[in-house]
Amino acid sequence: MDGAIEVTQDGPITTVTLHNPDKLNAMSRAMWRELKAVFEAIQADAHCRCVLVRGAGSHFCAGGDIAEYPGFRFDEAALRRFHEQEVWGALAAMLACDVPLIAQIQGACMGAGVEIASTCDLRLAGEDANFGAPIARLGFPMAPNEAALVGGAVGELTARAMLLGAEVFGAAHMAAQGFLTRVLPMAELEAACLGLARRVATLAPQAARLNKQTLRALKKGEQIENPYAYAAAPEHREGISAFIAKRKPQF
Repeated sequence: MDGAIEVTQDGPITTVTLHNPDKLNAMSRAMWRELKAVFEAIQADAHCRCVLVRGAGSHFCAGGDIAEYPGFRFDEAALRRFHEQEVWGALAAMLACDVPLIAQIQGACMGAGVEIASTCDLRLAGEDANFGAPIARLGFPMAPNEAALVGGAVGELTARAMLLGAEVFGAAHMAAQGFLTRVLPMAELEAACLGLARRVATLAPQAARLNKQTLRALKKGEQIENPYAYAAAPEHREGISAFIAKRKPQF
C-alpha cells in the first residue's frame, strides 16, 4: 500500500503525520480512509489536548495520488464515492474534532494539502512553503464541499486564482490573506510548532473543546445551546481559584 497515516503520542499531544514521502506525501485513497479513522479516535480520546498535523520529510502534502486516478475517476458513481465518502469523510472528521489542531506546513501544500490544512485551527508555515490547487491542469474541478472549505479558509479571491488560474502562492501571500497564523524560517518551524502545541496542551482542555464547538456553531449560523453549562465544572473553578491564589492552574 502506498502511503500511510502515522500517529505518535507525547503525553497529551498527538502528532498525525501524512507519510508518503516518495510522492511528496500525496494522499492515496487508503490514506483518506485512515485519516478519517484517526480523527474519529482522537475525538473520542479525552486525554488528547492538542494535535499536530504534519507531513513526512520536507513537504506537507502535494495533493492526491494521481497514479490511482485512472482506476476510478472516469466513472461518475465511483468519483462521487471518492469525494463525498473518502475525502470528505476524512475532512469532516477533522472539522468535527473538538481538540485544537495545529498544521506544520513546509514545502508543497497543494490540493489535498490545502484542504487538510484548512481544517486546522492554527497554521504555521516555513518560508519555503507553497500553496495551490492547480487541478485545472488535470482537467477537473474541485468537489463542492472541498471548494467551500478551501474558499472559506483562503478567501474567495485566492481560491479563484488557485482554481481558475492554477496559481501557486508563497507563504507570505497566504499569511497576508489570513490563512497562516505565522511564517517562520525553516530552521525554526518544527520547534515553534511543538512549542505552540505544548502551550495549548497546558491550557484548559474543556474550554478549548467548548470554544471549538462555539466557533463551529457560529460559522454555521446555529444557536448555541446551554452556553453557560460549564459554570460549576472543576476546570472552571480551578482556573479562577489559581488566578486568585497567584499559582499555576492544574488542568
